[in-house]
Amino acid sequence: MMKRYGWIWLVLVLLLSFGPSAFAAEPADVLKAPMDEALALLRDPQYKVDDPGKKAAQREKFWSLVAPVFDFDELSKRTLARNWADFNDAQQAEFAQVFSELLGNIYVDRIQGGYSDETIEFGDQILHDSRPLAVVKTFIVSARNRIPVDYSLIQKGDTWRVYDVKVEGVSLVKNYRSQFKEILSKESPDELIERLKQKVAEQKEKLAQG
Repeated sequence: MMKRYGWIWLVLVLLLSFGPSAFAAEPADVLKAPMDEALALLRDPQYKVDDPGKKAAQREKFWSLVAPVFDFDELSKRTLARNWADFNDAQQAEFAQVFSELLGNIYVDRIQGGYSDETIEFGDQILHDSRPLAVVKTFIVSARNRIPVDYSLIQKGDTWRVYDVKVEGVSLVKNYRSQFKEILSKESPDELIERLKQKVAEQKEKLAQG
C-alpha cells in the first residue's frame, strides 16, 4: 500500500519538472513536454548514490521546478473549502506557503527512492464546456500495474496550472480537506498553520539527517 501511494509523489514530480515557458494552449501539452527530461532526471545515476549532498541538490532542483508551476493558492483554497473564508488575507498567504512546502517535502522524500523505470501513458483530455478547467487522464505503467492518474488544471490568463491530482480516484485535495476540516472544527486558522509549520520543521530535520 505504501509503495502504491508513493506513486502520487512520482506523478507530481513528472508533472512539475518544467518551467512556466513550457505551457501551451492545450493542457495535455503541459504534461507531455517535460516527461523525457523528468524521467532522465529520475534515472540519472548521480542521484542514486548514498550521498546527502546529492540528495539535497536533487530536492532543491525538484522544488525550484514545482513552485512556479503548481497553483498552490488554488490548491489551498479548494483544500480548505468553506473554511478558506475564515482565514484573513495574511493567513491565506501563509497557509498556502507552508502547505506547499509540506507537500514538496513529502513528495521529494518519497520520490528519491521510489522510481523503478515506470513509464507514463496519456489518455483523454477533457475540457470544461464553460469554465477554464481541464482534466488530463494518464496512467503510470509498470510490469505489474497500470495506475490511473488524473490531473486537474485551471487556466488563468494564458497559463494552465495544476490544482489537484487524483490517483486511482483518490483526490489529493479532498484527502487533505477532510483532515483540515476536522482540525479547524476545534482549532483556529493560526493554530492549523502552526501545526503545519511544526510538521515542516520535523521534515527538514529528517531530511537533513539523510
